[in-house]
Amino acid sequence: MMNEKNWKEKLTPLQYQVTREKGTERPFTGEYYEHKEKGTYLCVCCGEALFSSQAKYDSGSGWPSYYEPVKKEAVATESDQSHGMVRTEIHCQNCGAHLGHVFPDGPKPTGLRYCVNSASLKFQKE
Repeated sequence: MMNEKNWKEKLTPLQYQVTREKGTERPFTGEYYEHKEKGTYLCVCCGEALFSSQAKYDSGSGWPSYYEPVKKEAVATESDQSHGMVRTEIHCQNCGAHLGHVFPDGPKPTGLRYCVNSASLKFQKE
């Protein structure tokens, strides 16, 4: 099990702030926002497969968006009532890294928008 010192050594300052402190990167700035290669987006902390490029779409939100994870069990949710809003936080089921939030305004087939910080991801080409 990694402790906070280990996470700070492994991750960049932005990755640490997003994944371990539930931060949010600025919109339209993330490495994977306009990324179009085919492959799988993994958790930057533990390498767990989270999202496929096939489920990625341009939501116009400023963050990478997906309509579903690679498997339902890969991403866990919990209520987030910070900043005077009620949202659903998403995090890596394997290591607990904060990924972003899920909203009920996505495209078919799920109607969901998994809005994810690029800093919480690493990409693996097909």
